[in-house]
Amino acid sequence: MTMTRFFRFTSLLLALGALVAFAGPKLKKTAIGQNITLGVPEGFAALPDDGIAAKYPAARKPLAVFSNPSGRIDLSVAQKPTTFSNRDYALLLKIYKASIQNMYSKVQFLQEDIRTVNKRDYVALEFVSTVTDNRRGGNLAPVRKYQFVQYAIEGNQLYVFTFVAPAEEQAQWQPTAQAVMGSVTMK
Repeated sequence: MTMTRFFRFTSLLLALGALVAFAGPKLKKTAIGQNITLGVPEGFAALPDDGIAAKYPAARKPLAVFSNPSGRIDLSVAQKPTTFSNRDYALLLKIYKASIQNMYSKVQFLQEDIRTVNKRDYVALEFVSTVTDNRRGGNLAPVRKYQFVQYAIEGNQLYVFTFVAPAEEQAQWQPTAQAVMGSVTMK
């Protein structure tokens, strides 16, 4: 093989590698109920009802929860009644941002806006949260999480799409979270 052909072949391999690297995360289009579809990351599995109840103890369980094989990364879809309408998104953005700031010791917002995905508006909040042990004599390490939460109102129902990962894995999971939130379709 001549040197020119070798360099041409090497350049082609590098270009192919770059294309594969930037292809984005693999998502599987998944139906949630009758009116919602979203891309679930490859390798994630739906939690059964008892798994959801154990991980998300609440009066109103999420519509669906998907976890990666280690169970450290979650994608959930929840629904609850609301008196707000989709004309209230600017107000809801302020309310949910303030609520998130009150839930955690520290919050670093990466994105806070109203965005359009698949011809529908959503309130989007992407952030890193920190919970510190403020008990007297407490010595637990702070818990930091990367989260992307997207809200939509349909009729009198609020839909909440949440992607959660440990903050130390943000660089690995942020492109996936953004792709998942960009894949949501509501009819």
